[in-house]
Parts: sequence; structure tokens; C-alpha cells
Amino acid sequence: MINKSEYPILEYDDAKTAKLNPQSFDPGRFDTDKMVITFFPEVIKRLLEEDKLTPDRIVPGENPVEIYAFKDDPDVLITLGQVGCPACAGNLDLFHEMGVCKVMFCGGGGVLDRNIEVGQLLLVEGAIRDEGFSYHYLPPSRIVCTDEVTTGRIADYLDEEKVPYLRGLTWTTDAIFRETDDKIELRKAEGGKIVEMEQAGCIAVARFRGFEYGALIYGGDDLSGEEWSERGWRSREGIRYDLVNLCKKLVYKI
Repeated sequence: MINKSEYPILEYDDAKTAKLNPQSFDPGRFDTDKMVITFFPEVIKRLLEEDKLTPDRIVPGENPVEIYAFKDDPDVLITLGQVGCPACAGNLDLFHEMGVCKVMFCGGGGVLDRNIEVGQLLLVEGAIRDEGFSYHYLPPSRIVCTDEVTTGRIADYLDEEKVPYLRGLTWTTDAIFRETDDKIELRKAEGGKIVEMEQAGCIAVARFRGFEYGALIYGGDDLSGEEWSERGWRSREGIRYDLVNLCKKLVYKI
């Protein structure tokens, strides 16, 4: 049933099926239900060079998606996420139709607090919905939260392994060039720690479809000062490589 609104983006329809559904593509099924989605292309390249990955398949389309399996653990798939909710979360919906029910996401984002150091991990508890995709999966709200039980399992494992981390919200936006001073201050005031472009959509898909999803985002560039600071965040290869391998273990815990 659709709820009419003055603004189209707020007209949520709770119907479980649409004119076009993930199964409409007849995508086939994976042999496992576990997947790591990463935004670190150089890590996938390194794992391939180290002969630690084997191709599983290419999901066809205008932007084909390459899926790999870990050679030492074929029960875990890995793929490179695409930028923005429509691409990344849309693919996630398709992957779920293909059998994926346990997903760990790892990426980086811009910090809203300069005290968050480069490489510091944020365990995502939810996202401020400053985008459009998630409103087609869940009723309008300011924040979409991850599943508390799933997030708690991730926290328990990080505590057991003595991995330092923060917990909190991200700010998901569609517009990388519209992160204005006033918006940054507002999002920071309501609990946002890192800004990124995918989490609200991915969380919404997981909650709508009913599968396990967790995300770890590491602190990257800094938006908290008078001037944007890149902080060399994309060059932290060791952090990024270790984070992928951490998520490979966590996908069994959620």
C-alpha cells in the first residue's frame, strides 16, 4: 500500500513485489550465503596476485560485477562495491536473491570529527538517510539502524580479538560536492561520525529483505576543519588489507 505525500520521495509503498524484481534477471544461485563487499580495489588486486582468490562468476549487465571466492575458504565470496546506494545496495538486493544472507561491508569515509584518526574503525550502528534509495525500501525516517543483534555479535568478536573501534552513525549522502559547512555541523550534532554514500541503502535492503548485514568503515579524509584534508587515506594499504581479512572472519559471526 502506498502512502501519498506532498513529496514523491516520501511516498513509501510496502508492497513486497514490484514490476521488476531481482528474480526477474534469473541470476542463478551462489554455492554459499557469505559475502564480503569491499571498496578497496587494490586489495582485491593484491589477493589475486597472491593467488588467494579464484573467480566465481561475472554478474552481467551494463556494469558487470566480478565475484571471487577465497581459495583457502571458498565459502566466503568477495566483490568490489560500486559507488552510491543505487549501484551498491541495488547489487546487494540481487546478491541476496542469489543466496547471500550474511554480508560484511568494509570501506572508508570522511570523518566529521578530526579526533577520529586515519584508519580508526567505525562499527556502523545506523545511517542518517540523506539520500533517495532507502526510501523505496523502508518508511521515511531520519535514521535507519542496523540490526542490534547482528551489530552486537560483531562488537563481541572485535572485543574478544582486542580490535579497537568506535560505534555510531554514518551520514549517507548522494552528493559528494554538496557536503556544506552547515550540513556537516548538523549531521555531526545528530551523531554522524563518518560521511559515505552507501550505508543507508545497504542497511535498508538488509532490513527489508531480512538478512544479516554489518559494516566497518575506517576514518579517511577529514571534513571537520576549515579546509578539506585528504590525509593520504587511500594509501593506507596495510589497514585496508587487514580490514578485508577481518571481515572475512566476521562474516561467520553475524
